[in-house]
Amino acid sequence: MGLFRAVSPADLRNTPLTYAEVGATRAAELPAGYLPGEWTEVVGSGRETFERVAAALLAWAPQRGVGLRVRATGPAGEVGTVVVLTAGLPRLGYDVPCRVVWASTTGDERGFAYGTLPGHPESGEECFTVRLTDSGDVVVTIRVFSRLATPAARAVPPVSRAVQGLATRRYLSALRRAARHR
Repeated sequence: MGLFRAVSPADLRNTPLTYAEVGATRAAELPAGYLPGEWTEVVGSGRETFERVAAALLAWAPQRGVGLRVRATGPAGEVGTVVVLTAGLPRLGYDVPCRVVWASTTGDERGFAYGTLPGHPESGEECFTVRLTDSGDVVVTIRVFSRLATPAARAVPPVSRAVQGLATRRYLSALRRAARHR
């Protein structure tokens, strides 16, 4: 994993996650010992917009919107799917491996969370949900808890956190675009 290596998602199917609190992005309180984050934004209104944003979310649109290359063993809405997100060029990029730990693909709230696998610069979990409220608002939420995991990430904590913040803003931007496109 990491620089100059193309990891196959299928090779990581049985690799253990790098943290113990699996599924904790669903809890009211995120676990202690990690840097928590939560971003919520109304991206539109109505059932049609909700369906569009939910489809984009479950098709890895936020990750692609950041410019990551997505290689996965299945869809985002399937627990157990391994995804390797590559930042940069395929052979000169940095592989970021994750596994989907929970998913919801029906109803008025849809989304998924993935947890980190060895080689990911962080250890923790990130979830992406879209919800259709009773008043018709389409609300996107991204929740994360993480701590720096690799020597490179720990060497420059402010840069690592800035990259995570930039990625989150771009995830939200990709979902706003999905809400607008008919």
